Order: sequence, then C-alpha cells, then structure tokens
Amino acid sequence: MVQIPVQKITFADFLEQYPDGSGIYELVNGEIIKVEPTRAHKNVARFLMLGFNDEIRRLELDYIADKDVVVRTFSSTGEEQGRNPDVGVVKASQWNINVLAYGALIDPIQLAVEVTSTNWDDDYIDKLDEYQRLGILEYWIVDYLAIASRAYLGNPKLPTVFVYQLIDGQYQVQKFTGNDRIISATFPELQITVKQIIAASQIQKL
Repeated sequence: MVQIPVQKITFADFLEQYPDGSGIYELVNGEIIKVEPTRAHKNVARFLMLGFNDEIRRLELDYIADKDVVVRTFSSTGEEQGRNPDVGVVKASQWNINVLAYGALIDPIQLAVEVTSTNWDDDYIDKLDEYQRLGILEYWIVDYLAIASRAYLGNPKLPTVFVYQLIDGQYQVQKFTGNDRIISATFPELQITVKQIIAASQIQKL
C-alpha cells in the first residue's frame, strides 16, 4: 500500500484558510489545529487580559492586550508555525501600522501568555523555544492546575506562574506561587498574585 503524504500548508495558506468566527486555531507542523480550551482556562486568560488592559489604560501605555493575536513563529527545524497565545500584548504603534490587515503578526510581540492544559509540554518546550527564537520579550506560562511534571513544578506540585524575560537573546525565568505578586517588566506596577489567578478560574476546591 502506497501512502500519499499530507500536503503541509504555509503560514500564508493558514491565514487565508483560517476558519474565522468558529473557534481558535493554530498552524502546527503544517496543519491547522483547533484549540479547545475549557471554561476555567478561558476564565484565567480573560482575568489576565482585563488586568493588563486596566494597567494600559491607567498608565496610558502604548500596548494592546487581546486574545486574538496570531504570530508567525519558526520551529527548531525552520518550519513556519502560526501561534495564538491565550493573551498577546503588542505595541499599539506596531498593531496600528496597518489596521486593515488581519490579526497575524510576523514581528515579535511584547508579551505572550500561555495558560497550560493537558498538552502542557507544548507551552513548556515548543512554544518556549519558538517565542525565544522569534524574540518575544516576555513570556508567561500560567500553570494554574499544577499540571506539568515535577521537573518543572517541584515536589509537591503547586500552581505556578513562570515569567520568562528575554535577556541577550535567551530567556531568564522567575517562578511565582501562592501569594507571590507576579513581577513583569512589561507591567511593573501590576498587582496580581498566583492565588488570584487560581481564584479567577472558578475551580471549586473541596
């Protein structure tokens, strides 16, 4: 039996074929993949996006925070990927260069947030590598369920937010748990703790 290889699509094809209005999608290894987050996952992302927007308005910062920022990244093998962070923060001046364009960006954004789910290794490994390679200045991994392995979370596993800052082309990481206030270079006056993020998910603790 002869197997016919699946034709991989490019980033340009992805943007053209993006099923707008019917969910969230990413381009991964040449295929369009639907992302289906839980309501708790969406609650966390919304809480952070609103928190960021409060800071943007309060301090009149040149940023836009949104859940529909698609960025082109590259895998370690040079393959184009289309990533849709749970929250993306981009300079308003960069976003508004061409307001009639679709939401995809090819230049690095200021901050990307990924809220972990069952495929947590994508956030900790693949996206971390791609966002660093692209040059995204700040990257948050929000592991509100403590779902990753102990190699990342330690023992006992605790809900953790990892904040990566790009320094000389390499990410440097800080870990935050419990009542820790999350320290962000993008939003230095932000007053959000890991405990507040967990509460925002609305998961009932027995």
